[in-house]
Amino acid sequence: MEKREGNAEYKAMGKSSSVSGCFTAGQTEEASSFDVIIPCYKPGEKFRKLLKALEKQELPPKKVILINTEERYFPKDVLKDTKLDIRLHHISRRDFDHAYARNLGVSFSDTPYFLCMTDDAVPADEKMTRALLSAFSQDSKIAEVYARQCCTKESSFDERLSRTFNYGEASQIKGMEDLNRLGIKCFFASNVCCMYKREIFSSLGGFLVPTIFNEDMIFAARAEQAGYKVAYQAEARVYHSHRFTALQQFRRNFDLGVSHRDYREIFDLVPPEKEGIRMIMQNSKAVLSEGKAYLLFPLFFRTVFRFLGYKAGRNYSRIPKFLLRRFTLNPQYFQNKKIL
Repeated sequence: MEKREGNAEYKAMGKSSSVSGCFTAGQTEEASSFDVIIPCYKPGEKFRKLLKALEKQELPPKKVILINTEERYFPKDVLKDTKLDIRLHHISRRDFDHAYARNLGVSFSDTPYFLCMTDDAVPADEKMTRALLSAFSQDSKIAEVYARQCCTKESSFDERLSRTFNYGEASQIKGMEDLNRLGIKCFFASNVCCMYKREIFSSLGGFLVPTIFNEDMIFAARAEQAGYKVAYQAEARVYHSHRFTALQQFRRNFDLGVSHRDYREIFDLVPPEKEGIRMIMQNSKAVLSEGKAYLLFPLFFRTVFRFLGYKAGRNYSRIPKFLLRRFTLNPQYFQNKKIL
């Protein structure tokens, strides 16, 4: 596999980018502690709601750094009415990588903390950023804090079940001492909404590049292995939902499997299959307890597609290149790296 690179300060600038616009608004001293970094691709209505929600935060960001894939897909009027300080940078589709795009965003940030978000996640209230920041005061070893993801009417029934499984009501702080107890959940974190302490992030070299997917969990694992902590802040809530088809779930889990194959020194420590079985058992019980046994078949059907996608991803080096392009959501990843 190609050499893995990190260091958000220096490595991220290895590929060219262009600055397309800078929209400035007034700032407060309180807003100086963190920036928000958002990779974008064809941002839509949820992105507009996200910007509005960030404006209304009790603790707003110093600036919002957008790493947009393909300038032609960025709506020209989407930033027209925002009061946020927006820094917009464009990259090409062939250069996109989940880790690279976020490292690039961090390289434009100068605050002690930064918040990674996706362009379809919307803060549930005005206290979200304050809740994330407050979690760092619990332990000086905390490297990152991720938020609770909540469903909307758009969410499919199985997504509602998985959200309940992965994002409980109780906050927690995790470290390597919890590995045997938590299994793969020990490394769980999500850049849908996750705040990082810049000093620790930089000391660990940032997100490892290349990474097709799962850069958040890979960093969390590395942070814990280095003696740091990962926190889950249930009081920081974002709305984040999809209605994936079984085929889309196959492709997402294919990329998940690829990340586990490429970083098997991490994920072989705690194979995720056991946690997957626990999730399907808990979800099945939830469906039955609600008197919705008729949902068991679609639940198992979707689970099979997820499992097959994951297994295919774990064995992607054996798959013909023409099939890789069909299986993955990120075909450029395989164009930019050597296949094992």
